[in-house]
Amino acid sequence: MPSPARHPRRNLPLLILCQCMATAGTVLVVTIGGIAGAVLAPTPGLATAPMSLMVVGTAAATVPAALLMRRIGRRRGFALAALGAVLAALLGAVALWLESFALLCLATLGIGAKVAFSQQYRFAAAESVPVVSAGRAVSLVLLGAVGGAWLGPELATRAAGLVPDVQFAGSFLMLAVVFLVAALLLAFIAEPAPGDGDEVDPAPGRPIGELVRQPTFAVAVLAGVVGQGVMTFVMTATPISMHVVDGFSLDDTAAVIRGHVLAMYLPSLLSAWLIGTLGIPRMMALGVAILGATVAVALQGHEYLHYAWSMVLLGVGWNFLFVGGTSLLVQSYRPRERFAAQGFNDFCVFGVAALGSLLAGSVVHLAGWEAVVWVSLPPLAAMAAALLWLAIARRRADETGAAAQ
Repeated sequence: MPSPARHPRRNLPLLILCQCMATAGTVLVVTIGGIAGAVLAPTPGLATAPMSLMVVGTAAATVPAALLMRRIGRRRGFALAALGAVLAALLGAVALWLESFALLCLATLGIGAKVAFSQQYRFAAAESVPVVSAGRAVSLVLLGAVGGAWLGPELATRAAGLVPDVQFAGSFLMLAVVFLVAALLLAFIAEPAPGDGDEVDPAPGRPIGELVRQPTFAVAVLAGVVGQGVMTFVMTATPISMHVVDGFSLDDTAAVIRGHVLAMYLPSLLSAWLIGTLGIPRMMALGVAILGATVAVALQGHEYLHYAWSMVLLGVGWNFLFVGGTSLLVQSYRPRERFAAQGFNDFCVFGVAALGSLLAGSVVHLAGWEAVVWVSLPPLAAMAAALLWLAIARRRADETGAAAQ
């Protein structure tokens, strides 16, 4: 029986709270980043640069975050990242006060780097409980994001006028307080037990090039790339299209983003059941179909309900495709290969998401909301074709194995 010291269960409530706070920061930047960017950017096409750089910061810091925590431990790594995010949020307030677009971009880049560390909360949760409870622990931590979906828009709207004549500076100041509380909580995290997969796995690690040639690995990575890329591209354009172009209020825009984030994480309550019932590929196919429904609803018009329902569908479709892709990914590599495989996957996923976020502002300003929606279709078609390819490859492998017996 594992000892309590090896499986520090007190980590779970702390990680759930910190996941809530991390998500609040992301949602806050998504809610007001494009709006503030539209005011401060030298050209309209750069309005989404602050949000895009948040995703760039996440992509750039993913591998360094894993390496740093492998060296100094999760507790110190998480706490240092949260303290860095405090400084980034304060810089965001200063940027708005000085009306500096460059400083605002630097601030969101720093917040994005913190997100890379927050992505590791679920792994810390899995390491903090016995193996049989790892799935439940990961689900609980991810559900902490639901609280962030409420807190982020609240900070964005209620604290927007806290600093006179400097809209949203108060939002960033309150976010700095939230990150400071998170840093204090993370300082009480007990260092989880390290995995021992490297010691028990006798097989040598294969190069990434060999892994990529496997249908299972390739489709799993593509699922993350398409799911995160399409979701980020459309989500980034939504506040600009709603608030700046169509004139919806900040409260309406924040409510739509809140609904989207809730739709991203609440389906995690059903994800394990769906995987067991449908299987991973069918669940991923369902995610692609729901994302296709997102396109159909978004093309119906520019009314509030069109935005609201399309963003809810976008969140649910992302969940099914992303969770399914992650579940497929862990089946595609050996324990010794996990760091290289996960690092390659995350770099691809967040790199493409950063590109999509950066392009969203230009597309919505130059070609309109409908163009944003139509551009999402080719990646979804590619994902559907990849799932068909995987099914054919697996059937051939089963037939070959049966013939060899």
